[in-house]
Amino acid sequence: MSGASRLLIGLAAIMGACGVMLAAAAAHLPDATRLAAASSMLLFHAPAVVAAIAVADRAIIHAKLAVAAAAGFVIAASLFAGDLVLRQYAGHGLFPMAAPAGGTLLILSWLALAVAAVWPKR
Repeated sequence: MSGASRLLIGLAAIMGACGVMLAAAAAHLPDATRLAAASSMLLFHAPAVVAAIAVADRAIIHAKLAVAAAAGFVIAASLFAGDLVLRQYAGHGLFPMAAPAGGTLLILSWLALAVAAVWPKR
């Protein structure tokens, strides 16, 4: 397993932990709809990162595309969730269009993973 793969798995673990913390915060705040959405985004995509790396490492799908998709999941979910959390707590986002950019990158990452599944491995 490459260093990049290990890094992505570590980042996925951090994403999962942050997702759980945001879910707990959302459960205890009266108006925390943004935190619940951010939590879901992190919790849904952290296992996707691990799964993409695992199938790439076992040469089940095209490895470079799968690793690119995993990196996209990490970056995009961080953009999306980070923007929503800042809007909840600070009243402003990361930067204009951060959440839509993250959402678009998530879509592209899922499509890259789909292409990786059908692309010849060698």
